[in-house]
Amino acid sequence: MANDLTLEAAERIVAAAKKKAAEIKTLMDIAVVDVGGNLKAFARMDGAWLGSVDIAQRKARTARWFDMNTGEIGKLSQPGGPLYGIEHSNSGLITFPGGIPLKNKQGEVVGAIGVSGSTVENDHTVAAAGAAALG
Repeated sequence: MANDLTLEAAERIVAAAKKKAAEIKTLMDIAVVDVGGNLKAFARMDGAWLGSVDIAQRKARTARWFDMNTGEIGKLSQPGGPLYGIEHSNSGLITFPGGIPLKNKQGEVVGAIGVSGSTVENDHTVAAAGAAALG
């Protein structure tokens, strides 16, 4: 299916994210979901936090379901914001950085990556490296 993520692409994205995590000397849980928000590929680096397994997957699904970076959703979900309380929907969303939609060359969203295991800045940096590997 042209508008979905292939397993090969998902594995390439995970590999690029693992490489970036190693470069910045952090241990990450990395989740990639397909266009439907289903888990396509996952890696838990040796020693990465167990609690971040769920967070990485939720970041990926949140980014896909709303087709925006999770950090942007976080800005909109602050008290008084237009999406205040959204994190309580869909059995729980993650609204801080580390989730990024994945777009094909035509600009269509084909999935998302979610990364957790360090600061939100590092999570986003690693997710962005993975997203860039889609090409």
